[in-house]
Amino acid sequence: MGETRETIGVIGGGQMGSGIAQLAAISGFDVWLHDSDSGALQRASEGIGAALRKLVSKGKLSELAGTDALNRLRCTSDLEDFRHADVIIEAIIESEDVKKKLFSDLDKLVKPSAILASNTSSISITRLASATRRPAQVIGMHFMNPPPVMKLIEIVRGADTSEVVFSKIKALAERFGKTVICSNDYPGFIVNRILMPMINEAFHALYTGVATKEDIDTGMKLGTNHPMGPLELADFIGLDVCLSIMKVLHHGLGDSRYSPCPLLVQYVDAGRLGRKKGIGVYSYKKEPVKMLIS
Repeated sequence: MGETRETIGVIGGGQMGSGIAQLAAISGFDVWLHDSDSGALQRASEGIGAALRKLVSKGKLSELAGTDALNRLRCTSDLEDFRHADVIIEAIIESEDVKKKLFSDLDKLVKPSAILASNTSSISITRLASATRRPAQVIGMHFMNPPPVMKLIEIVRGADTSEVVFSKIKALAERFGKTVICSNDYPGFIVNRILMPMINEAFHALYTGVATKEDIDTGMKLGTNHPMGPLELADFIGLDVCLSIMKVLHHGLGDSRYSPCPLLVQYVDAGRLGRKKGIGVYSYKKEPVKMLIS
């Protein structure tokens, strides 16, 4: 990116959006973080502040750099503040209709040279770009969770994404200290095209009684050197997110092998979404302490 300090807009104050905003601020950009929910913005701001203080206390960031990063970050509930942003990265709900509406609104608002990037993990960049008048400046920038920690960014070119825009976003990802992989615009891209069917198959193994959830996860951790088993990982990602991506794969590729496992569907229907809800495949709720009466 250029010598002048550029502005990055991040939309979505959840774990992904706040993590991306933190990365951008640490990397020297002016950052606007947007969420329509003021409570989410407050939590994001406090979370980023705590994360920066932790990095300073561990000696991974100087006190001056931490203060500077926090000063470069501004929160807003008004998209008008993105009018002069150079790159806008959306990290909102994984819904094509909602993302398209946002991109259409941004297209009318932001400056002509602005790049619109999506953190989508599976939705077609080409279709998102079709909601704008600047398809050459729309690109996928898929961060892994949590963004400040995970080393990978998956860049996805839409059918009309220009070479100039691809080069700028690749340089931006590298400035964030990330390794870049590039995918063409096919359902699931690279990571989730491979990961989600494995998670879905783990659910089938549990559903059909092949083994217990613990043995399925232990088998994959110790047998294939994965840091987390597939069912534990699904809980971390969110079972609703896993189901959404499986539906995208099934619809986009038209192959029955991508059909979501009935057990995964049932868990999501029951609200068992994983860590964020305290229960998914595993329970994360703390058991109440039982008093022993002698």
